Amino acid sequence: ADGAAALLERVAGPSAGRQEGELRLRHADGRAVSVEVTLTTDPGPSAGSVAIVHLHDLTERKVYEARLEHLADHDPLTGFFNRRRFDEELERAVAHKRRHGRSGALMILDLDQFKYVNDTYGHLAGDEVIQHAGSVLRRRLRDTDVLARIGGDEFAVILTETDGPTALRIAGELLDELRAQPPLMGMGQRLALTASAGIAPITTEWELSPGELLMEADFAMYDAKDAGRNQVAIAAPGRHTHAKMKARLSWAERIRCALDEDRFELHAQPIVRSADGGIDRLELLIRLRDADDTLVAPGQFLYIAERFGQIQEIDQWVMRQAAQLLATRRDVGFAMNLSGASIGDERTVGLLAELLADANVDPGRLTLEITETAAIRSIDVARGFAQRLSDLGCLLALDDFGAGFGSFYYLKHLPFTCVKIDGEFIRGMATSRSDRLTVEAIVGIAKGLGKRTTAEFVADAETLEIVRSLGIDFAQGFHTGRPAPLPAPPAPTPGQAGPRAAGPPTA
Repeated sequence: ADGAAALLERVAGPSAGRQEGELRLRHADGRAVSVEVTLTTDPGPSAGSVAIVHLHDLTERKVYEARLEHLADHDPLTGFFNRRRFDEELERAVAHKRRHGRSGALMILDLDQFKYVNDTYGHLAGDEVIQHAGSVLRRRLRDTDVLARIGGDEFAVILTETDGPTALRIAGELLDELRAQPPLMGMGQRLALTASAGIAPITTEWELSPGELLMEADFAMYDAKDAGRNQVAIAAPGRHTHAKMKARLSWAERIRCALDEDRFELHAQPIVRSADGGIDRLELLIRLRDADDTLVAPGQFLYIAERFGQIQEIDQWVMRQAAQLLATRRDVGFAMNLSGASIGDERTVGLLAELLADANVDPGRLTLEITETAAIRSIDVARGFAQRLSDLGCLLALDDFGAGFGSFYYLKHLPFTCVKIDGEFIRGMATSRSDRLTVEAIVGIAKGLGKRTTAEFVADAETLEIVRSLGIDFAQGFHTGRPAPLPAPPAPTPGQAGPRAAGPPTA
């Protein structure tokens, strides 16, 4: 009413002519509508004037504009703030802390191994998992907390009026709830869902910009993943992002130098037959000889190699060494691990075939171990890759079975010859009934599908005896043989004899 009166006053005033404005009116059916009003005054036939009123309904346009405005600030899948809007909210939180001295915390939460969900179940199922995780976060967090989806499977939260210990507790409870409420996938299958979280406190003791806070929380989240996933890590003064980034870049350069200067070494751990203790094959384990002559374990550099795109070169180095070892050690077979990046590269099988042909060795003496999580990044790619390796004559082992999102489905559809049961189940069998029952189930189904089984982490005689009693074919661990240095093999001499039957296996 006030808007209409003001518009009429302008028409009647000295600047009368064409006037425009927007009004909120009530429709005859009672709903509110937005209209654009155009008033034009013309001289009338007498001393007065004539006002021509044109009304244009803007309701549909207003709804559309509101949607666009919402999309500009919100993630369409979850309804949470998007990255752009979250950056603004984080700037406000930092400014509020500086002005009023009130603490808070920034949390970055990333779903573990989410790529495998997309590649295995499809992107629609992946969207449903994102929405499910978002609903868990929304229910648990307070109305005053700021929640955003800032990446594919990455969420960010500003916890207001919160100190570090409280933020750790909240993050832990969020991870517990995500794990306790697995989303329902196709055919009634529940998906084991976990996440990793990193926290950066927003305090007066730690003067960081919004960008620096995001980097600290992000690095803390990766620390949680490096520690085994499904964990929380908190950033703290003295553990600065720049130092971490510099350290990682330094490691990438050290890996590059080791590749260029051939400073990787192989150790080997025996995989023995459970029945008689004889060595079936040796698993090749890579080490890095650093510039100061220290020997570096793979846990310190392989994840860096994966993040910086160097892992395939390392795989290829091991493949070359394995081919030469097969040519010079004809009394035993060998096993090696392949990364997910190599599995997804069509050139891997071609290179391996060329190396084995040049070495004139039997491909059946080489076992390629593929972790369950690497194999299911794309079941179609994994199936094709595994079939080509099988056609080549190599054996395949599904490593760390039971550790990831996969199920016995992969045993049915991939041509693996052996299943390596994840060591977390094996080392707990002596004291945990649930671990023993899990192993029994894996062994029973694997045998039913014609697969052999290997127990990892066999650390003592009691565990080895259980392995034998369950009918597990092979054992590997410190009790049956520790990793030991394996000298780099000499190049085969020209005209060396071809493959022959393997003699008694020796270490």
